[in-house]
Amino acid sequence: MQITEQMKIAIAAIACLLLFCDRKTYFPSLRSVLVYPTAYIVNQIVMSSYVVEERRVARLGESWTQDQLILSWEQVKQDTLNWRDGHNVVLHEFAHQLDQEDGLVEGVPILPRALDYAVREKVMTAEYLQPCDRVENSKKTVLDSYGATNPAEFFAVATETFF
Repeated sequence: MQITEQMKIAIAAIACLLLFCDRKTYFPSLRSVLVYPTAYIVNQIVMSSYVVEERRVARLGESWTQDQLILSWEQVKQDTLNWRDGHNVVLHEFAHQLDQEDGLVEGVPILPRALDYAVREKVMTAEYLQPCDRVENSKKTVLDSYGATNPAEFFAVATETFF
C-alpha cells in the first residue's frame, strides 16, 4: 500500500488530540507507524491452566512498547467517518503509547506531578471496576466491554470514548 501525505496527516491529526498538555516530548519511543490496508492476521498464544493454544486473530491496531504502532487504514477511515460512535483505533493505540512511555503497560501515563498519581489511582480504580462489574453481569456499559479486560485497555478505551 502506498502511504500518502493525506494518510499521514489524518493519523497525526487524530493522534495530536492527545497532546494538549505542557510536555517536552511526545511519544519518545515511537519510531514507526505501520499502516495495513485492512485488518491483519497475527498468531496469538493463549495459555489457560495447562493448555497452550495458538490462534490466528484479526487485528485493527496494536501498540508495541519498544517502538512501533500498527493501524488498519480501513479502520482509520471508518472511525473518521463515524466520529461519535466511541471507537477510534488511532486514539486507542496512541493512548497505549502514552501509557507505555515509562516501559510499563498498566493504564497509567506519565503525569506532570507526583501528587497526581494518588488522585488518578483513586478515580480510575473506581471507574475501572464499574464496567468490569457490568460486563461480568451481562449489562451494557458506556465504554466498549473490551475496556474491562485490564487497566491498560480501560485507559485506551476510555480515551477513545472520551473523544
